[in-house]
Parts: sequence; C-alpha cells; structure tokens
Amino acid sequence: MDVNGRVLSEQDADLKRFPASLTKMMTLYMAFRALNANAIRFDQRIPVTIHAASMEPSKLGVRPGSYITVREAVLGLITKSANDAASALGEFIGGGDEERFAKMMTQQAKVLGMNRTRFYNASGLPNPGQLTTARDLAILAQHLISDFPQYYPLFRTPYFYFRGRTIPNHDPLLKGYAGADGLKTGYTAAAGHNLVGSAVHDNVRLIGVVMGAPSNGSRNQYMMSALDDGFAKSGVAPVARPVYLARTNSLKKHPRYNKHPKIILVRATRTTRGKKSVEVAQASSRTSIAKKRDSIFKRNIKKAAVRHHTISRHNRKK
Repeated sequence: MDVNGRVLSEQDADLKRFPASLTKMMTLYMAFRALNANAIRFDQRIPVTIHAASMEPSKLGVRPGSYITVREAVLGLITKSANDAASALGEFIGGGDEERFAKMMTQQAKVLGMNRTRFYNASGLPNPGQLTTARDLAILAQHLISDFPQYYPLFRTPYFYFRGRTIPNHDPLLKGYAGADGLKTGYTAAAGHNLVGSAVHDNVRLIGVVMGAPSNGSRNQYMMSALDDGFAKSGVAPVARPVYLARTNSLKKHPRYNKHPKIILVRATRTTRGKKSVEVAQASSRTSIAKKRDSIFKRNIKKAAVRHHTISRHNRKK
C-alpha cells in the first residue's frame, strides 16, 4: 500500500497466523519506544525472574536472580531470538508483569494500524490467541525502520559476545542476500517457518513477509525470489547472490502447512530526506521464476560436497 492506503495486489495477506518469534519485533518496538522516551537505558540492568528464566529455548540461559542489561536483552532478541531475554525485557517494561506488557503490545499494534494482531506474551512462544497477519507484520517492519532509524541498524548485527560466548545472528538473509539488513525469523510447530526481511538496492527498500513455510530452506528461497522479483519490478538491476545451502530434506513438504506459504512484499519508494511513500504488493510464491530457482537450488544442494547444518530444529522454538 502507498501512504494513502492504496493496495496494489494481495493474496491472503489478512489470513490470521501464529507469529512465533516474529512477536519479538513488537517487543523490540516497545523497547525502542521506551529508549526514545528515556524511560529505560541501554546500560540499565534487568532482573531475571524465575518466570523469565523458565522460558523454553531458544534462550541465553540466564539464571533466576541474575541480571542482564537492556542492550544484552535487545541483542539477544535480534540475534538468538532468546525467549528468556524477551520475557525479562517484557516484565521490565511492563512494570514486572509480562501479561501487562502483552496488553501494551496489542494497544501499540492498534495504534500502528495492525488491526488483526493480538499479543499474549513477549516471546512468541505458543499461545492459541496470539495471532497476526502478513500485512500487519509488514506494517510493523516498516515502522521499525522508519520510526527508529537510530536503532534499526542493530538488526544487522552479525553476532555479539555474551558472557564468554559468541551469539550469532539467526537471520539467513544477512549472509545470503545482497543488501539485506534485518529483521526477524520465527518458528514453532504450529506456525511453520516465518521470516520478515528487508533489503535495499539503489535506494529502493523492500520489506518481505513469509509465513507458514514448510522448511527453513523453502522459506528463504521464497523470500529471496520475492525480493528479486520486487527489485526487478522497481527497475533495479539484479544482483548476484550466493546459493543458500540447507539440508535437502528440509525442502520436503510438511502436511501440517499450506502448500504455498503466505508472502507479502512491501515496497518503499526511492529514499529521500523527507517522508517516504510506501507500497505493499503480494508476491506469488507460484511464479515460474520461483519454481525454476527452487529446481536449481535443489540440484545445487545435491551436488554440494560440504557438510552443513539446518538453521533450526523442529524441537526448538525460535
């Protein structure tokens, strides 16, 4: 959609789905908002409660009664998608109550125009009422970029050091797609494999949302193909990108997910110093170009002689 709300094209962009760890995008939005208002500071220490420490992986593994800084919590969400850090940050901003913080998240979502979104926790761990849409997440991504230009570069952090450990960033686009600079991955068994990403070429920014993909590999290919097509339609010359490697079996269809995941592509016009007009378009995952790339991708995987690992496992929630 443009600044006047004009929709160019769409396909199931308003279908409600589980966000999984894409929830943390709103947790981060709330943190950036509090930082802007000087309500919290990056160097401020956050207490880790028993509740926060008990969150399922992915997590930093902080112990109850310990402390982490706001900066560590923010980077933990961006890179590792840490559920314990998300819960601790939510409790801290919510006055000691993550449930209260979730209500604040939902209220802020409505202010941003995310009318089909409701939050019940800060992490994205399973809750039957925690739902959103591809369109709403595209809106949220656009606001993270435009509302907090001083904090958005944190999303391209490749890794950070946390208490003697190197925590790498889960976002596959940062290494696999030229011009990509954030945002977030998400997975639960019920949600499928989700991804919100953004990339810039020749001052044209695109924001893509993929939800409910059957695997990490197919999710990444859907996203990169959608971005390629979006840049081509915007008159931007194609940029060579490396073949993204994942285990061949990660491309198999999972019966619990739709055959074709929901993809929404947001186009920001060429950047200027003033306000940017924004358009939203739906990129079909069934295009012949995407099919051809998927075929090439599978052949390259079979030829690969190196050993590699999947980004996430089905028994770990990110």
